[in-house]
Amino acid sequence: MTSTKTLDFLHGLTFDDLPREVKHQAWRCLLDLCGVAAAGSGTALSRIIRDHAASQFGASAGSAADLIFDGRAVSPAGAALAGGMTIDSVDAHDGYPDAKGHAGAAVLPALIALAGHQMGREEMTAADFMTSLVIGYELAIRAGVSLHATVPDYHTSGAWVAVACAALGSRRLGLDSEHSRHALGIAEYHGPRSQMMRCIDHPTMLKDGAGWGAMAGVSAAFLAADGFTGAPALTIESDEAAEYWKDLGSRWLMLDQYFKPYPVCRWAQPATEAALDLRKAHGLSAKDIGHVEVFAFHEATRLATREPADTEAAQYSLPFPLAAALVHGQLETAQIDGAALQDPETLRLSRSMILRETDDYNRRFPAERLTHVTLHLKDGRQLTSEASVGRGNVENPLSDAEILEKFHRYAACTLSTHRIDELKAAVTSVSKGAGPAAKLIEAMTAPGDLTNDTVSRDTTAA
Repeated sequence: MTSTKTLDFLHGLTFDDLPREVKHQAWRCLLDLCGVAAAGSGTALSRIIRDHAASQFGASAGSAADLIFDGRAVSPAGAALAGGMTIDSVDAHDGYPDAKGHAGAAVLPALIALAGHQMGREEMTAADFMTSLVIGYELAIRAGVSLHATVPDYHTSGAWVAVACAALGSRRLGLDSEHSRHALGIAEYHGPRSQMMRCIDHPTMLKDGAGWGAMAGVSAAFLAADGFTGAPALTIESDEAAEYWKDLGSRWLMLDQYFKPYPVCRWAQPATEAALDLRKAHGLSAKDIGHVEVFAFHEATRLATREPADTEAAQYSLPFPLAAALVHGQLETAQIDGAALQDPETLRLSRSMILRETDDYNRRFPAERLTHVTLHLKDGRQLTSEASVGRGNVENPLSDAEILEKFHRYAACTLSTHRIDELKAAVTSVSKGAGPAAKLIEAMTAPGDLTNDTVSRDTTAA
């Protein structure tokens, strides 16, 4: 029953079925992801994976997709792989609290790869693109919540976004219900059941598995189209999973997405927010502060890297970005990469920071990510914040103006003003659901046009 309902939703949903608020949220998600993807294309991680896709996932006759912000033609699976990792390379993309991860980082690049896929298929319309984006979010989030509730280990987002990406491939390829079931099952089985806390404890370019999940999902759809079997996807069809799918199509989970104001792990953001609020309220500078004490939930205290060697370690740290925010009065991509990693005052505060977990905050995770901080000043005073959840949640959302301003800042890492305007116009146009999606695909796949494309470019002035 759950499988039938899911497949009906996957293949039957239309743009006209979407409530106005869901269309609006889809625009916010798309705009935010495009900005993060542009910034991500300037990272070393993105350059490595795009070169890898170009050399190892070559396009074949009649089957090709362009790499985002690159333009080279590769296979659809290769484009999804590189696109997911590009977005994941700057940890500023949206997420869903109870899924403990990120749907859009894989859903969008998989959709871009499938929309540009050439194999005799009709050009994707804007209406189908936006509908597919919503479908991808709704299926990914539910698969994520279902997976976390039914298996003992904490897996990266790649494990469950793979299922949603396979669904999008099934819709794009026009698979029937039986072949679609197999696509979802293949993706669930081959999706990366990678261990999230390993990458928290030992940060590397592996990140949250978005790219590998997108690749596994897109590949699963093509395999199913050729007759490869793999059903059922237990995160959808098992009895234990049924409750997570019963309100599909009537309750829109993507409305509860959070958006990040800072380019670091969400678990570090409440503490950063609290510290910045204290700094502003009391007119402090970093030189006034002796050391910082952070009270958080267990998972946040595992973000314990104090002297990050690269931006990956800085993004999966709590002490370093919090210290950088206190030093600079803000936290942008420029503060978590390059020369900023060697800033003496940031390192002083980061090295001396004390991380403590509290039972109350542990009980309330993951629905709430609460943290408070105490600044121990050199003059002997102690300043303690209120409990912070960080901005950008459904209860304290970033405004449309803030999302747009963030898009401009991040896109400016690799795109000229002209290119940024083109990309924004393409997002606006496709979000209305009229005409083809081609302009957005072109804007998303053309190479960045700044010679100093680096994630550490100062984004504060854009």
